[in-house]
Amino acid sequence: MHQLDSHRRGGNMKLQVGSGGQVLDLETAVKDGILGGIGGGLICSSVADKKLDLKKMIEEVETVEVPSVFICPISLDPMQDPVTLCTGQTYERANIMKWFSLGHDTCPTTMQELWDDMLTPNRTLQQLIHSWFSQKYLAMKKRSEDVQGRAIELLENLKKVKGQARVQSLKDLKQVVTAHSVAKKAMLDNNGVDVICSLLGPFTSHVVGSEAIGILVNLDLDSSSKSNLRRPSKISLLVDMLNEGSIEAKINCTRLIEMLMQGEDFGSENLSSLSLLVALLRLVKDKRHPDGVLAGLRMIKSICSLELIRNSVVSIGAIPQLVELLPSFNKECLELALFILEVLSTIPEGKLALKDCTNTIPNVVNLLMKVSESSTQLALSILWAVCKLAPEECAALAVEAGLAAKLLLVIQSGYDTSLKQRSAELLKLCSLNYSATLFISKCKLTRTMQ
Repeated sequence: MHQLDSHRRGGNMKLQVGSGGQVLDLETAVKDGILGGIGGGLICSSVADKKLDLKKMIEEVETVEVPSVFICPISLDPMQDPVTLCTGQTYERANIMKWFSLGHDTCPTTMQELWDDMLTPNRTLQQLIHSWFSQKYLAMKKRSEDVQGRAIELLENLKKVKGQARVQSLKDLKQVVTAHSVAKKAMLDNNGVDVICSLLGPFTSHVVGSEAIGILVNLDLDSSSKSNLRRPSKISLLVDMLNEGSIEAKINCTRLIEMLMQGEDFGSENLSSLSLLVALLRLVKDKRHPDGVLAGLRMIKSICSLELIRNSVVSIGAIPQLVELLPSFNKECLELALFILEVLSTIPEGKLALKDCTNTIPNVVNLLMKVSESSTQLALSILWAVCKLAPEECAALAVEAGLAAKLLLVIQSGYDTSLKQRSAELLKLCSLNYSATLFISKCKLTRTMQ
């Protein structure tokens, strides 16, 4: 760590750098780039800089590159009121005062006993800290203003241009909005959402729609904007792009539709379109794009929260397709898929589809105690629905797939009591529909069973 010498030479404060013993005054250190300064002469702050509040600047400026000599050894935060002890070590005043209030009479860094308890204000270092943060803060503000101006300029340009020029403006605006929060604010403050929404309609090309939707999903849309986007012509465009757009467009369409679902005036008729449901299922099945799989599953999960649409999800063959995909999903996707299947198992059509799918029982049994407690709970709920529907047929298949042994493990685990109770009930259901001797042998845990 850099150490501050307690004395001054030639009127300037000295800086001890590393273990080599090289001593530099602070102003020279900044000029030479040792403290990461932007330029020379930082010791003499401008009048404008002095008006800037140091606390505010420290809070707003990215602090990962703050020179270590500016950091208080106690709090590891930049100092605002540095004071130096008789040992030559410098601390934030409030931090060292708290150290003393705890009864310590030593230097926290060196653990030397203090022969003088005087705290000397380190004005040179304080001025340097203020100057360094001032330059960083003003540079940050200038970048923000430049980005804001660029966003407004592109927005105004969109009102005038057409064809390929419009596409390029949208691409440029999406890049700025995606990267900078100030650009997002500029869009919201300058009626940007309405401008983008006006570009979406029944005759919008997919290339324009893709870029426009890519901008909208990065903005915090208000209720008025959401109502505008819920118009049938705009929903129709979203569904069309979900079926035929690029993978990026498909993912952004699902994100935007989910945003639009967060409102009272978004009717289930907007989601009951079989074309929408088929497009989402196709997205889930495309293993080449993991982000698309995740986005599709999240959207289907949201749709399944609406009871009136669950039957439509079953009718497009979602259950057998999701069951077949279970072994290939990662943990996050797997829990989403199990949640969807569990919700669909609550309706008669869903139970029947699960029972009729050859791999439902073996694939779901295989997941018990394999991923997480929540996954096990969902899997048990699915198995219970299927076995309860056709106990004689499904109980035997489940036991053959290893269910009995898995259930015994769940019962002996540290899982929630309700989960153990469900396992016990399912175990009893299986035993009632299976030869007693064969059932015990299938458990592979005869001693535990007995």
